[in-house]
Amino acid sequence: MTKTCYPTTLTDEQWQQIKVHLPKPKKRGRPPVDRRHILNALLYLIRAGCQWRMLPSDFGPWQTVYHYYRSWQREGHWVSIHDRLRAQVRQAAGKEVRPTAAILDSQTVRSADHTGETGFDAAKKTKGRKRHVLVDTLGLLLAVCVTPASTPERSGARQLLGVALRWLGWLRCLWCDSGYCGPEFAAWVRTQRRNLSVEVVARRKGQRGFAVLPKRWIVERTFGWFMKQRRLVRDYEVKTEHAEACVYIAMIGIMIRKLA
Repeated sequence: MTKTCYPTTLTDEQWQQIKVHLPKPKKRGRPPVDRRHILNALLYLIRAGCQWRMLPSDFGPWQTVYHYYRSWQREGHWVSIHDRLRAQVRQAAGKEVRPTAAILDSQTVRSADHTGETGFDAAKKTKGRKRHVLVDTLGLLLAVCVTPASTPERSGARQLLGVALRWLGWLRCLWCDSGYCGPEFAAWVRTQRRNLSVEVVARRKGQRGFAVLPKRWIVERTFGWFMKQRRLVRDYEVKTEHAEACVYIAMIGIMIRKLA
């Protein structure tokens, strides 16, 4: 266990909540390290936004932490851990495990000086990447897809939903903003799921500046959660799949605090 206690360090109660969802240690190879130690290091890195090589020394070699982060990303463990915790949070809130409604939106963030694929969002005047997210009515993440910032909303939504709808078979209603309006996108959604309706929550007529809009405020709050994680304020990852893994780890930390 980490010697120094940071704000992100798992308490005993939080560790009991999450340890049952972790992959079992492999029987072959080097002796496994303390997985609680690895989680503490990753939650610290996402919240503090530091570089891998600048992880505090009491977490051990940064190469070991990065190895588990990358291995669990390739094997899909971050998504599975996240989804199981989301089911627990929904149950604790008195909701069904499987949500029937979701909110779709995107968030553009600047990229660091890495060699990964990026683009320019003309609407936001930002060079970087775009996070296309699908959240439930509690603001919990259902799916995320990271693309270059130049990707249009509807194209990014197709990439996201094309995969997510394969296993989100219980969704019946999809709320989104005017960036996803138009009969073409709605028709495409129906080809993916015949009983899934798309409802556009548009800005009020004559609206100026910010205003809280029904349903859309939920996903905006989720984006606010992201911005409290300094690793997510900018996109520092070379690979988009690593950027997606960082989002899942951030949500794991948020949900584990809701449970314990």
